[in-house]
Amino acid sequence: RDIGNLFLNEVLLSNPKKFLEIGVFQGVTARNICELLYKIHKEDFKYVGIDIFEYDEKSKDEIIPNINFKNPLKQFYYRYIKRENPYSLKSVKKLLKKFEKNVEIIKGDSKKVLPTIDLTEVDYVFLDGGHSYETVKTDLNNCKTIIENKGIVLCDDYNLSYAPGVKKAIDEFTTAEHYDMEILFERFAKIKKK
Repeated sequence: RDIGNLFLNEVLLSNPKKFLEIGVFQGVTARNICELLYKIHKEDFKYVGIDIFEYDEKSKDEIIPNINFKNPLKQFYYRYIKRENPYSLKSVKKLLKKFEKNVEIIKGDSKKVLPTIDLTEVDYVFLDGGHSYETVKTDLNNCKTIIENKGIVLCDDYNLSYAPGVKKAIDEFTTAEHYDMEILFERFAKIKKK
């Protein structure tokens, strides 16, 4: 099973026009989403991505993926040929350059950034930022407007054994708010209004 294609097909079913990704990381999902939205809407879409773009010891409890590439060729490519950090804002912007008119990338902590931006037109959220209980709970609370406006929040890493705060926060949030939750591909939690 190719989880990437399953994910993109799931997004396609909702036909979003304004997509928010919390946790951009290297920008690969962002690029795939922009390609998909361009196929559907041509120039008439908006992608907003939020990430701290700082991966170090102090943020290791929030960041799930290991930022050291297992593939030595990838390590070599970024370190010696491109000479850039693939997790940097600069690298992600380069990856999304084709869609720069439709893309807004915000560097910052989602817990602080989300309350400052207008979410009323966002119709789809991919939540894959910090994996601590507190961060997931705060991000979900900040996305309530989107769900209330009939948007969808798709949370990644719902059932990770080494990040139990993700599942706990999602379960508590959906129960307290009386939202529908569906588990997809044993990985994603899709949250929407009943």
